[in-house]
Amino acid sequence: MKWKQELEQLTTLLDNPPDLNIQQDSTPLVTKIQIIIPHESALLRSSSTDIHSNAKWIQNGITVAGGNGQGNGTNQLYNPWGLYVDDDQTIYVADCANNRIVEWKCGATSGQVVAGGTRNGNGAHQLYHLRDVIVDKERNCLIISDEGNKRAVRWPRRNSTSGETIISNTSCYGLAMDENGSLYVVDDVKHEVRRYRIGETEGTVVAGGNGSGNRLDQLSNPHYVFVDRDHLVYVSDCSNHRVMKWEEGAKQGIVVAGGQGSGTGLTQLSNPRGVVVDRLGTVYIADQGNNRIMRWPKGAIQGNIIVGGNGAGGQSNQLSSPIGLSFDKHGNLYVVDQNNQRVQKFNIDSNS
Repeated sequence: MKWKQELEQLTTLLDNPPDLNIQQDSTPLVTKIQIIIPHESALLRSSSTDIHSNAKWIQNGITVAGGNGQGNGTNQLYNPWGLYVDDDQTIYVADCANNRIVEWKCGATSGQVVAGGTRNGNGAHQLYHLRDVIVDKERNCLIISDEGNKRAVRWPRRNSTSGETIISNTSCYGLAMDENGSLYVVDDVKHEVRRYRIGETEGTVVAGGNGSGNRLDQLSNPHYVFVDRDHLVYVSDCSNHRVMKWEEGAKQGIVVAGGQGSGTGLTQLSNPRGVVVDRLGTVYIADQGNNRIMRWPKGAIQGNIIVGGNGAGGQSNQLSSPIGLSFDKHGNLYVVDQNNQRVQKFNIDSNS
């Protein structure tokens, strides 16, 4: 990564300073050098490379998880929701009806249960009606939205049979994490997003929190959240058919996509779910009700369809109730295609 290369260069410079001819001056020029190393989780769900504004994706998707009908087999999913794609293209899927997180290695024909997978319940080894999953690389663990048990769970990524409740009494839906390790949790019952700094149990409202409604200071059934490097919070405001952006400390949000009622037009969304924002501020949305993925450039009054939009179906160029959304480091797009019980990968078109 670029910041690691810059850190190595700075370390070399400090160890081998150049000869300098400095005029006498009693005032110190530099009193402190502070090196800030970004938390690895700052890249959650977003591409680590800039995606060109004219980028296109191959319209025929490739099934990379599930796609073998609904069930609890190792090659099946059952009502999947959120997903996370790691740097090595390993996919973690919140397999909701199976009460488990399934890990699918790149190119694998079946997955491996890495959390839950037992009968639903509220024990430390159980999950129930989970909605989302992210990876905290700093602690090498999964963070899981265990919505049925109204909690967020930390689950070690390797060789663990149980998790630890880190946040309780929340209708935990979508999750995100910033570079400081703060966790952002969507509560679709309280119609808000809260930020939990490390060690906090109450958190701070950073979006919504003023009851259900369509005012700029309100959300209605928010589902998924994305946080960028400037701590801008993007929320899929599902029942308002819009995506909102909340600046840090703001009392109200800004509509950045949709907000024109439910519909099929390019200015409209219908029950938006997963949301990702790239470094250019372009918003990508799983437009569930329209069975398509939309791209909404920064400041645009309408979006464009990048994949799907060919009616609900199970063909390789179709989606049926897309929910989760993620990119890998190459800019390839991954979509949880819920009604088809699969995850589709749409490769970025190198010719674009």
